[in-house]
Amino acid sequence: MIPVGAAIAFLVCAQAVSVPDFEKPVAVKGAKVEAKARGNHQRIVIKGGPVHLFRPVGYDRRTAGIVVYVHGFYVHADDAWREHKLGAQFVASRRNALFIVPEAPAGPDEVSSWMNLRRLITTALRRAGLTAPRGPVIVVGHSGAYRTIVPWLDDGLFHNLILVDALYGYEAEFRAWLDRKPNNRMTLVVKGTAKWADPFVRALPYAVTARRIPDTIDELPDEQRDAKVLALRSQYGHFELITEGNVLPVLLRRTPLPAIRRASTRGK
Repeated sequence: MIPVGAAIAFLVCAQAVSVPDFEKPVAVKGAKVEAKARGNHQRIVIKGGPVHLFRPVGYDRRTAGIVVYVHGFYVHADDAWREHKLGAQFVASRRNALFIVPEAPAGPDEVSSWMNLRRLITTALRRAGLTAPRGPVIVVGHSGAYRTIVPWLDDGLFHNLILVDALYGYEAEFRAWLDRKPNNRMTLVVKGTAKWADPFVRALPYAVTARRIPDTIDELPDEQRDAKVLALRSQYGHFELITEGNVLPVLLRRTPLPAIRRASTRGK
């Protein structure tokens, strides 16, 4: 079976150009160096709206994965990028990944521009002039992001899903996705979504629950860290889960994304 990253690379290689990896921020055509975030940031505008792409210092395409982060309601992608300091949060995770932040609905009356995850990734990479990394695809969503993510569940492109207080229904669809593949894993943060999340978790024989979000993923016992479904009760408020910057870096470390290797050879 062809790895997911390899399949994406095949789809875009005819039009994409390889961008060198780097150990410190460098100037790349069409990109902005984010000194505080320590990485390379590109903002592109396509039919579906702005998309932000970020590669942290030490990024190595040969082993990197892709993280698609979908923001919640009451904010647009540009504001989420700036106000939530997403670049800095991605860096703090120390994961070797290309981070993609697309525009998503900012309210219940808006419609998602990206009903197809594969099309989002290939379009963004082509427009940014980037070659796809070959590692796993991780999907992360906060709050109202569930409306964008649910149509992606049948795509088969990702096997790791992080819902940050974002389970507002569609339990059957999420359960079907979990049961579809043995390696499909979910991290479920619960604060304002307990009405939906608690019964969902109780119905899953393989789900385990932690009473709080740890400061580091290593604080969790193996049973929780390796669970197919890990539900984390949140000590942070619904919006603070993202705005405070304490949670996303920890959650990303439960994924199969490799760690950044600061002394890695410059990539190819």
